Amino acid sequence: MHRPPSLKTIEIFASVQGEGLRQGEPTIFVRLAGCNLRCSFCDTKYAWERGRVQTVAEVIQQVRSLWRGFPARWICLTGGEPLRQSIAPLIRELQKHGLAVQVETNGTFAPRPAADWYTVSPKPPAYAFHASFRKKAKEVKLVVSRALTTDVVRGVRRSFPATVPVLLQPQSNARWSMAKAMKLLEEAVRLGLINIRVSVQLHKIYQVK
Repeated sequence: MHRPPSLKTIEIFASVQGEGLRQGEPTIFVRLAGCNLRCSFCDTKYAWERGRVQTVAEVIQQVRSLWRGFPARWICLTGGEPLRQSIAPLIRELQKHGLAVQVETNGTFAPRPAADWYTVSPKPPAYAFHASFRKKAKEVKLVVSRALTTDVVRGVRRSFPATVPVLLQPQSNARWSMAKAMKLLEEAVRLGLINIRVSVQLHKIYQVK
């Protein structure tokens, strides 16, 4: 018997997008379990393991239930690392329901599902990402960790089209990281790098999930 497509999920909830160009926009989040990188500065370490197996139909049912009370246009698939799992069936079903899908990824897996928006966040030490993201990414997000340097910012900036913003996001909105983000931005400007911006985690300021 054919088994229905399933995913290992952590949580599904309604909130606002706290990061990137879509910051502040009403969004329903589907957080998937598991990550291949496990960065020390990760603020969702609880998504590295655990999780429960749900069919795509069950996920859709939960999303629709939330949507009835919070009719957001956007659904964000995040993690963990969502592209570790087969998310194409879920994306297709969400789009059939007229919803737009954002995928937040570290970029190490190929972006095969046809999502509406890819947020790519390369991670240390290599800051590597799949070459397909050069054309697929809507935005690039760099967490301003201790490891981030001007050379990394310059390399990442030159790897993507100038029209794709590179966002310097302070690590957990920490003051030292904000100061470093401003310093990196100033150095980037002096180097003639364009479309680099500083950012914050808006959901932490508003103290929402």
